Amino acid sequence: MSHAHGVSFDVVAPRSKFYQGPFGRICGDLPPWSPPHLDRFNNETQITAHFLDIANDMVEVPGKSPTEIAADNTLTNDLEQQFGSKIPAGYTYFGQFIDHDITFDPASSLMRQNDPNGLLNHRTPRLDLDNIYGKGHGQSPYLYDDDDPDKMLIGQIPNTNLRDLPRNSQGRALIGDMRNDENSMVSQLQLAFLLSHNTLVDRARAQNVAEPFEAARKTLRWLYQYIVWNDFIVRIANDEIQKCALNLKKACGGRSVWDMGLSDIFKWKNQPYMPVEFAVAAYRFGHSMVRNGYQTNNPHRGFGNFAPIFDNNGSDDLRGFNTMNKSNVIQWDWFLEMTTSSGPFPQRARKIDTKLSNSLASLPIEGPGSAMNILAFRNLVRGWRFELPSGSDIARKFCIKPTAIDPERDSLWYYILQEAENIPGANKGQMLGKLGSTIVCATFAGLLKGDPLSWLNLDPCWTPDEDPLLEEGDKIDAGDWTLASIIRLSGLPVDADDITAQT
Repeated sequence: MSHAHGVSFDVVAPRSKFYQGPFGRICGDLPPWSPPHLDRFNNETQITAHFLDIANDMVEVPGKSPTEIAADNTLTNDLEQQFGSKIPAGYTYFGQFIDHDITFDPASSLMRQNDPNGLLNHRTPRLDLDNIYGKGHGQSPYLYDDDDPDKMLIGQIPNTNLRDLPRNSQGRALIGDMRNDENSMVSQLQLAFLLSHNTLVDRARAQNVAEPFEAARKTLRWLYQYIVWNDFIVRIANDEIQKCALNLKKACGGRSVWDMGLSDIFKWKNQPYMPVEFAVAAYRFGHSMVRNGYQTNNPHRGFGNFAPIFDNNGSDDLRGFNTMNKSNVIQWDWFLEMTTSSGPFPQRARKIDTKLSNSLASLPIEGPGSAMNILAFRNLVRGWRFELPSGSDIARKFCIKPTAIDPERDSLWYYILQEAENIPGANKGQMLGKLGSTIVCATFAGLLKGDPLSWLNLDPCWTPDEDPLLEEGDKIDAGDWTLASIIRLSGLPVDADDITAQT
């Protein structure tokens, strides 16, 4: 791996607060971090070796392949006891889905190399589901059903009634973002949103809505935004910071308006940009939540049988980019809290900490043994090459007491993980710490407030309960609207009986 020395990346992430473009910095006034004992530009070989040492130290079970761990139920259970969190495993991949909606840097995929020179955000910095709808019927016709252009095109697993993403003759998905076919979980989430749109079209037609496509898209976008803020973010962020970042308040004349409480951290002139501190470091906390392997469904894979998400040895894993098979179809009550979840289900995400599963050290990118197969190594190098400040410096800038960390490991991404790992008491590793929560909440609040078509701006008092296309049965029991509501809307299999009935 060869890198240019002394390259400036200000073209894609300038430090000026007046810059308006796809990417920018929220801490452009702070100096870039580098391991203190190494010169930044004259010792790149040593820098690479230093980050590889850290990355190897982050592997959950050194010396074991992902398939070996998946086949060892005793070891898998031990890891669950040591590293399991309270967060259902489905939210790991919802976080990945969200990332693919707000940023499209082709190098950000788990299974592609990272080249900072290619950092161009081809996504709108909004939670608008352009990874579902593409550029609309006119410019993305392959996403839509020719027989019913208001609906999204849906595929099917051969010789079953189980649905899949639409695919070409070589098995590649025809979707708005190819990354959403990277693994079985995110692939089936993409499918859930496609099917949910189609359900909403049917409901709009039943109500004689003049433009059923537009009505369905608006409802699905707003429900998605609501779930991101009120379901996903509250699970992974500090509660006080989340509530501060975005709150509904009364304005003159009794009007209700949404106010950004962290606008001093993330602000813009005309429209939001994507902060590199978020995209390259803080939001990559989700990598720590990836388990080595998952139970996918019953009866096809079967209870107690785990498959690694990735394995570079070409084993039976959950990688995508090909026609889905029955064993890898997701049974959603094993991944989300649903009425039929019981016993050890839903499976839980890993804690947010400084360890990553073996699957993320065995990515199928290059031959076995390559450093580029180790995601932690790529994240560390990427943050360094983007000249991100240290986590400790950013914490001090935001008046947050820095967490204890080795200065040689004070990369912002690593700091965010260690901060979560250092939370005292029962919340240790169960959520982001104060700095991670601040960057993540400020960015999401800013994206929602900066979207002129979000419910915050067009209908500030809207809730899913009041939407004419949504029904009480879309909730889980009598609870709130959650990611499980998207699964309910989609009609994808929730339990083993659903899998059997659709096979």
